[in-house]
Amino acid sequence: MKHYSLLLTTLLLAFASCQPTTTAKDTEKWKAEIMAVEKAFNDMAQEEGLAKAFEFYAAENGAIRRGKKVIKGKKEIGSWYENDSQPNETLTWEPTFVDVSSSGDMAYTYGDYVFTYFDTEGLKKENKGIFHTVWKRQADGSWRFVWD
Repeated sequence: MKHYSLLLTTLLLAFASCQPTTTAKDTEKWKAEIMAVEKAFNDMAQEEGLAKAFEFYAAENGAIRRGKKVIKGKKEIGSWYENDSQPNETLTWEPTFVDVSSSGDMAYTYGDYVFTYFDTEGLKKENKGIFHTVWKRQADGSWRFVWD
C-alpha cells in the first residue's frame, strides 16, 4: 500500500508540474497587447480604410457577419469591404472590456462603435452600437481576429 501512495504522490506532482502557470502579470500583459492591437486596428481603418484594416487584422480563417451574411476568410473579408464600402464611410470603435484565456492564446473584446456614412441625399448619418471581437494568437505571436 505504501508503494501505491508513493506512486500516486509522484504522479500527482508530475501532473501538477506540467500545468501551465498563469500569473496576474501575464494576464494583464496579454490584455494590454489586445488593447494595443484594437487601437492599431482602429487607427489603420481611419488612415488606410476599412478594407485594408479588416483584411490585415483578420486571421486566415477569420469571419465577419454583416447583415444576414457571414463572410469567411481573410481575402474575402477584404474584398467584401472593398466592394461594399462607400468612399466616405468611417467606422470608429473603442473596446470597453477585454478578457484573455488563461493560456494567453484567445481573447475577446467588446465596446462601442460609431459607423458614419452619407445617405443618397448627402446627409451625414451615424449608427452607434456595440461590437464584439474574438482574437486568436497566431503562430508568429501576433493577434488576429477570428470573429467580428
